[in-house]
Amino acid sequence: MSDTLVIIPTYNEKENAEPVAKAVLAACPEAELLFVDDNSPDGTGQLADQLAAANPRIHVLHRQQKQGLGRAYLAGFRWALERPDYRFIMEMDADFSHDPKAVPQLRAAAQNADLVLGSRYVGGIRVVNWPLKRLILSTGAALYVRLITGMPFTDPTGGFKCFRREVLAAINLDGIHSNGYSFQIEIRHTAWHLGFRIVESPIVFEERREGQSKMSGGIVNEALWMTWKLLSRCGYRRHPRTVHPQSVAAGKAAG
Repeated sequence: MSDTLVIIPTYNEKENAEPVAKAVLAACPEAELLFVDDNSPDGTGQLADQLAAANPRIHVLHRQQKQGLGRAYLAGFRWALERPDYRFIMEMDADFSHDPKAVPQLRAAAQNADLVLGSRYVGGIRVVNWPLKRLILSTGAALYVRLITGMPFTDPTGGFKCFRREVLAAINLDGIHSNGYSFQIEIRHTAWHLGFRIVESPIVFEERREGQSKMSGGIVNEALWMTWKLLSRCGYRRHPRTVHPQSVAAGKAAG
């Protein structure tokens, strides 16, 4: 078994499933892939089963109904944690907005960090084919999250990341309640406040090639109020208390 699992949630991603699977596995020989399909009406789940039958590095987790991005990732995390060989567990979109060629880059950075965030904005803006309105919304949301929570990351809402398994094992996944973009904020805020070492790695983000965006007004609103909920949850502290004992940083200090 490989030591890396790339989790890709799908809902009506039939056009993208096979190309993205081939691209990820070609880019990173150390990786396996898990599709988490929410009973896609377009047959994405059935196609994923065919891909898995033909390639032992591809796996499929079926869910009975569409429950949102956050629930899909949590299901994928639990699936991965039940299999102890996975040391690195990654999040990635199906639509090629995240470049599969960057998978090895994030995995390599996780050798010296607990959580690696693929960042669109560290060291400059690297977004392709977005309208100005959406770019302003995204960068404004990032600033809003940083100001309220204290997290020092340039891209706190991004969905391309690599966890060491110790991070996900330490998080109470049942306590993660958000679902859309706020899920990305909540999961990294939780890891940050637990004292894990988090770094950003620059990526290029490209608008999806096929299918339709899942963005909605409800997702944006959830992210707006979730930041205040997170601040309240941690007693209005805007920094972690200490380094987590299972952190890479703690291990180096002990050594």
